[in-house]
Amino acid sequence: MLGEIGTYVILGSVVGILAGLLGVGGGLIIVPVLATLFILQGVDSQIIMHLALGTSLASILITSISSVISHHKKHAVAWNQVYKLSLGIIFGAWCGGIMASQLSSAFLKPIFGVFELLVAAYMLYGKKPGEHQCRPSLLNFNISGSLIGFISSIVGIGGGTMSVPWLLWHGNSIHKAIATSAAIGFPIALSGSISYLYTGWKHTSLPEYSIGFIYLPALLGIIVSSVVFAPIGATLAHQLDVQKLKKTFAYLLIVLAIYLLNS
Repeated sequence: MLGEIGTYVILGSVVGILAGLLGVGGGLIIVPVLATLFILQGVDSQIIMHLALGTSLASILITSISSVISHHKKHAVAWNQVYKLSLGIIFGAWCGGIMASQLSSAFLKPIFGVFELLVAAYMLYGKKPGEHQCRPSLLNFNISGSLIGFISSIVGIGGGTMSVPWLLWHGNSIHKAIATSAAIGFPIALSGSISYLYTGWKHTSLPEYSIGFIYLPALLGIIVSSVVFAPIGATLAHQLDVQKLKKTFAYLLIVLAIYLLNS
């Protein structure tokens, strides 16, 4: 058990830095790593992805708090946009978690793998979105928030891969978009993790120390170290060339996606 928790602590340190540095909750790394660990632990194959997704969102819930505090101190979070997106995000994330519970683990795995490859392709070849509309309508906020929340919940991420481009598209600087995206990750993780907790509450195949589709040893190991390292990532985000770092991150995503699709 100690070795297992140590692995989760290392995973959390990586996730914490990424959360602050790139405005992502780390789910793109957490989910495939947890899925692999759960396979090694002998977790029922029918719920491996559900457990990985639910635990990922629950960990992002804590990681985002630490990251947002650091960004807020630098006055980089556009809170008015966070508030306007949150209603749609909460609704979409809840629906995403409910839908995921109706899908098999074998079906969720390629969905996540393909999504991860698409994110990597965008990071490598996608162009920075040009400023389009600085004052989106309330309908735009609600629809966009719902879609970001829904997709994020199904693949167990904090939504940064979608919210950062959306925020850039609507007139935010790269640093403000990353900071605001970190704040958006909180309502996504809150609503999404509750939905996975609810749908998995009475599942008969859950491993010991699970509550719903959330595995507590992994959750605790990840959040303990991620809370420590998230402020470091947030500080680095204002000092380093984030675009170059994202390309390196993209190659890591490709490796993880290919491994997951072939596992």
